[in-house]
Amino acid sequence: MTASPRIYLSPPDSGQAEVDAVVRAVTSGWLAPLGPEVDAFEAEVAAVAGRAYAAATNSGTAALQLALRLAGVVAGSEVVIPTLTFVATANAAHYLGARPVFLDVDPETWTLDPELLAEELDDAARHGRSTSAVVAVDLYGQCADYDRLTEVCRRHDVPLVLDSAEALGATYRDRPAGSAGLFAIFSFNGNKIITTSGGGMLVGDDEDAIAQARSLAAQAREPGLQYEHRSLGYNYRLSNVLAAIGRAQLGSLTERVDRRRAVNATYRARLGDLPGLHFQPVAAYGRPTHWLSVISLSKELEAGPLEVVGALGKANIEARPGWMPMHLQPTHLGSRTRGGKVAEDVFARSVCLPSGSSLTPADQERVIDVVREVVKG
Repeated sequence: MTASPRIYLSPPDSGQAEVDAVVRAVTSGWLAPLGPEVDAFEAEVAAVAGRAYAAATNSGTAALQLALRLAGVVAGSEVVIPTLTFVATANAAHYLGARPVFLDVDPETWTLDPELLAEELDDAARHGRSTSAVVAVDLYGQCADYDRLTEVCRRHDVPLVLDSAEALGATYRDRPAGSAGLFAIFSFNGNKIITTSGGGMLVGDDEDAIAQARSLAAQAREPGLQYEHRSLGYNYRLSNVLAAIGRAQLGSLTERVDRRRAVNATYRARLGDLPGLHFQPVAAYGRPTHWLSVISLSKELEAGPLEVVGALGKANIEARPGWMPMHLQPTHLGSRTRGGKVAEDVFARSVCLPSGSSLTPADQERVIDVVREVVKG
C-alpha cells in the first residue's frame, strides 16, 4: 500500500512568480547583498507595515538583534520579553550581553500581559534596575495589545520593539502589524507566510536609525576607499536574489493570509464541537494571520498534545506542541520571571496543526479526521 503524502506544518508556498523573480535578479547581474531588488523589497515591506523605512537582513533574528542594539540595549541591562515565544526572541538579547526578564502572557491573547509589564517596570524603577527595552511578540500571527503596551513603555521611557516575525499581514485596530514601537521586525524563514528561504526585515520611522542598521548589517564599513570600521558590525544583509523572491511572495500577501485564515476557520468549524478542545483566543482588537492554527486540549481529556502529535505523525502529518516557555528552557533557566503559569498551561495543552497557505481541503480533512479520532477516543 502506498503511504499517504507527507503533510507539513507550514511549508513554503511558491510558483512561477518566484521563478521569474529569480531569473530577473540573476540576469540583472546583482547577486550580492545589495541591489535594486533589496531596495524595492525594503520599500514595499515598510509600506505594508505602515512604516517609513526598512532594512533587509538575512534572518528575523538578525533584524531583532539590530533593533535591540539601536534601541540602546547594552551588556548588563535587562530586556523584558514574554516567556511564551520562540527562543530567537530571547537569544537576540543574549547576543548583546543583556539579561532577558520573562513575563507571563495574557490568557485572552497569549501575548505579553500589559498589567504584568506595568508591575515589572514599576518594580524596576523602584529598585534602580536598568530596563533597556521591552519586546512584545505577535504570537502565532496575533498582534499584542500595542496601545496598552505603548502607554506603559512611554510612562517609563523604555523603548518598545515588536517581534512581528509571524504576523506580516495581520492588523491591530485597523493598523498593520509592526506599525507600533520604536522598531518592529519580520521573518521570512521558510515556514513563514512569505519567505525568502531565509531572511528578515527591520522597520521603523527614523531614517538615520535604519541607515545605521543597514551599515551595521554590512560590517559597519565607513564610506571611502579604505576598509575602515569604527563600529562592530555584522554580516547580516539580505541578497538581491532572495529579495526578489520576497517581492514575488509579497505580491500575494493578502491571498496568503486569507488562505491561512480560511484554514483556521475550517478547523474551528470541524473541530469546535469536540468537548474539551479549544483554540487560541482571538483578540477583539485585531485580525490575526493565523500563521499557525493552535488547538488547546482541556486537562480532563484523556489525550494530550503528545498523543495528538504522535497520532498525526503516524499518519505522516507534521504537527508540534506549542512553544516551550523561555523560563523553562535549559539555556535560560534561572532568568528572572514574573508569572508564568498561563504560558506553562498553554505549553502543556497546545498543539500546532498544519496551517500552510498551500494546504489542500483534502489534506486538511486528513488532519481533522486524525484529531477527531484521538480526542474522541
